[in-house]
Amino acid sequence: MLFHIEQVHSPENCPYGKGGSRSLHDASVEGVEVKGFYGSFMEHTIYLVVEADDVERINQFLLPGMKVCTAKITPVSEQPMPATSG
Repeated sequence: MLFHIEQVHSPENCPYGKGGSRSLHDASVEGVEVKGFYGSFMEHTIYLVVEADDVERINQFLLPGMKVCTAKITPVSEQPMPATSG
């Protein structure tokens, strides 16, 4: 399943110069594959698209940023909605 993740941190907690935005997640977590990584860096916002089958693995993936940012996790799909009958 695909998930869109939005991570937001405050300027005071910005990882710039302290490991960078990739330090806010753990890409080595088994069962989570990063499909896309984007930043609106001046807004202190990171966007990821990941594939995972288990929310606990996503929680592990996001654990490094837990105390310095918030994360909004939204299931997404490449498939359009089915056509309505009628």
